[in-house]
Amino acid sequence: FFFVFVGIIQRLDHIKDLGADLIWICPIYKSANDDNGYDISDYQDIMDVFGTMEDADELIKQVHARNMRIIFDLVLNHTSDEHPWFIESRTSRTNPKRDWYVWRDGQSGGLRPNNWESIFNGSAWEYDKETDQYYLHLFSRKMPDFNWECPALRQELYKVTHWWLDRGIDGFRINAVSHIKKKPGLPDLPNPKQLEYVSSFDYHMNVEGIEEFLTEFKCETYGTRDVVIVGDASGVDVDQAVTWVDEEKGIFNMIFQSEVPNLWDKTSRDFN
Repeated sequence: FFFVFVGIIQRLDHIKDLGADLIWICPIYKSANDDNGYDISDYQDIMDVFGTMEDADELIKQVHARNMRIIFDLVLNHTSDEHPWFIESRTSRTNPKRDWYVWRDGQSGGLRPNNWESIFNGSAWEYDKETDQYYLHLFSRKMPDFNWECPALRQELYKVTHWWLDRGIDGFRINAVSHIKKKPGLPDLPNPKQLEYVSSFDYHMNVEGIEEFLTEFKCETYGTRDVVIVGDASGVDVDQAVTWVDEEKGIFNMIFQSEVPNLWDKTSRDFN
C-alpha cells in the first residue's frame, strides 16, 4: 500500500520528519512491466497499480505543500515493445518512425547484425519477421533501444520531458543515460575466444560523442529550470564525473556511478 500514490501521500509527514527534502519515485508510467516499469509503454499515463494521473498530480501538490521536492525516473534509452511508437516503427521499413529505433539487416549466413551481447544476456538483437530486420535491445528483448541519432526522436523525448516538468515535477533520475550513444556503424566486437556473443559495454556505454546529445538535451529541456537532474552514469570515470556535474557547465546535478560500490568489493577489484 505504501508504494501507491495515495499511500505515499499519507506518509509524507513522516518522511519530512525524517529530514528528507527530496523524494525519488521509481518508474510509475504505463508499462508492460517486463523490467519493473523500466519498459515504458506510455510516458503520459500511469501504471494502474500506482493510481491515476490525478493521484500523481495530488502527490506532487502535497510534496510541495511540505516544502519538499519530488523527482521521477525517466527512461530515455528505450521503451517497451508495446509502446505505440515502436508498434508503428515495426509496421514497415518506410514508416516515419522506423528511424526512431535501431533497425538493421542481418549478416550473410543468417547471422545477427553484430556479435553484441545484451546486458540481460543473449544476443542484443531480436528478429522481426514482418519486416525481415533486427532491432537492437541492450536490455530485455521487450525493450527496443532508441536511435538517438534521429533528430525527430530526440525532439519527441524533449516534449515528454517538458510535459512532466510543466506538471510540477522537480526533476528526474535519467535511467541508463550513458547508453544512449552507440559506437558508429555498430561494428562487431573483437572475439578472440570465439564466443557466441561478446560483452558489448565498450561499444554502447559512455561512447565518444555522448556529451553532444546530453548537452542538447539540457539546453532543450531543463537548462533554464530550477530542477534536480540525476544521471544514471555507468561507465563514467572520475575525471568525466567532475565534468558531468560541474556547477557551471555540467549536465547533471549529480550522478549515480555503479562502479563506486566495487571499491568495497574485493572480487570486483581483483577482476578489474
